[in-house]
Amino acid sequence: MQHDRVEPAATRAYRELERLIVTLELAPGAIATESTLIERLELGRTPVREAIQRLAWEGLIEIRPRAGLAIAPLHAGDWLRVIDARAGVEVVLARSAARFVTLETAKLFEEAALAMQKATSSADVLGFLEADKALDEALALAADNPFAARLAAPLQTHSRRFWYRFHRETGLAISARHHVALIEAIVRHDEDAAAERAGQLMAMLRANAETAATR
Repeated sequence: MQHDRVEPAATRAYRELERLIVTLELAPGAIATESTLIERLELGRTPVREAIQRLAWEGLIEIRPRAGLAIAPLHAGDWLRVIDARAGVEVVLARSAARFVTLETAKLFEEAALAMQKATSSADVLGFLEADKALDEALALAADNPFAARLAAPLQTHSRRFWYRFHRETGLAISARHHVALIEAIVRHDEDAAAERAGQLMAMLRANAETAATR
């Protein structure tokens, strides 16, 4: 979508490793090595190492000297903790994005909404995750608050991973409706509605997390 431009190798390495972790292709609790990830991504040592360091800071990888790289475990109860940490900052970002959204960022939001609706209609879970990532990036750009965006980004990634593991089978249509409602409020510059829609989205995700925790 908005990533048609050529990205630095470290960014590409991060995106691909994040995708592998979110979609459980790198399984929770698995042990990997830097060399196997370099081979898998077909990128150089330096960009992959930078991506690993970033993912370690975000809590998705644990670097174990002389023992490899441990992919973060996935415990259903932790999803609630992620949502509780994320809820407030999402409202801040939504309100700010509605205030500062431009024609350029509005286009990014609209592209994310269309991609999300297309993924929902075709039951394309991976496409939905990609659209959700695009929405989060548009939100970070439009909100013009790098402090809030940096706080939200790892929580959003963790949340996608939990959603993929515990709720992807039934959650596409409802999740898409909540996300699209948020986008519509932002692009019409309605700060109060955007904050309310963000809160409703977080409440929906918290309900998903509660269900997962009691299975």
